[in-house]
Amino acid sequence: MKTNKFNGTNYNDWLRNLRIVLDFENQGYVLDKPLPTALPEGSSPEERVTFDKWLEDNRKVRSIILASMTNEIQKQYDRLEDVPSIMLRIKDVYVVPDRHIKYAAVKAFFGTKMAEGSSVQSHGVKMLSLVEKLENLKAGLNNDTYIDVILQSLPSSYDPFIVNYNMNRLEKSIYELINMLVQYEATTHKSESAVLVGEASTSKAKGKGARRWNRKKEKGTAVKATASTEGAPPAAPTGKGKGKIGGSQRSRVNDVCIHCHGKGHWKRECPQLLSHPGMFVIEINIISNSAFGYWIPAVELTSAIFAGVAKK
Repeated sequence: MKTNKFNGTNYNDWLRNLRIVLDFENQGYVLDKPLPTALPEGSSPEERVTFDKWLEDNRKVRSIILASMTNEIQKQYDRLEDVPSIMLRIKDVYVVPDRHIKYAAVKAFFGTKMAEGSSVQSHGVKMLSLVEKLENLKAGLNNDTYIDVILQSLPSSYDPFIVNYNMNRLEKSIYELINMLVQYEATTHKSESAVLVGEASTSKAKGKGARRWNRKKEKGTAVKATASTEGAPPAAPTGKGKGKIGGSQRSRVNDVCIHCHGKGHWKRECPQLLSHPGMFVIEINIISNSAFGYWIPAVELTSAIFAGVAKK
């Protein structure tokens, strides 16, 4: 009562709290029963006890009512001695007609919508409070109407729940419906969290693989050695492009052997070299990339020819 004093605009809330306190003390009857008349002569002892109790309870309830008002309103009623007179004056001045209260409650109930991402439990409690208010005002709505309005107040993310509820022709109370919505919210949030975690892990793994492949591509091979014969023509292109194909498809009539300087053959086919079995040639083509600090294969810049004759 101290935190919810009557200020002229909260009559219904104030009266509800007042009745809770008075019912606990068994004094709520003072608010509703009219003021008893004075006892006539010859009254029974029981009638005297009842009359005296009403006077005592009236005095206590009057004090509670005045203490639960703001100072400005309290001054308007502190000269009245009986509780029924105080309550009648308050109702005449401050109570809004039930027709207006009912209209406001119905409008709030049908117009309340749950925002996407907000708590369905908080929304359900709010809708339940409006339902109880409409019931107290005897608005004439049944349970099916309450259920339909609550379902229509949900955001689009609850469409699967609504479809399942209607298809299965569920018959639930408002309390059961709110409990089902809370469970649905918890289940969907867990599923969304699992999907987000899975996507993050996949993206992280792909990122690591890409970085590892790029590092390997940048590093390259330290040294590339190819067994060949000095003076061999350029290798035929094997990839994309418009380069001409060379090699054995080209005429060798004008080719000159760099060993014997004869025409019509290459060094690897030179009769003089073939007459000495065991001789071989290794050609290594490398380039130093000082910008990155390692060796990479490139166009021939340095050529080292090693030859040896095997022991017969």
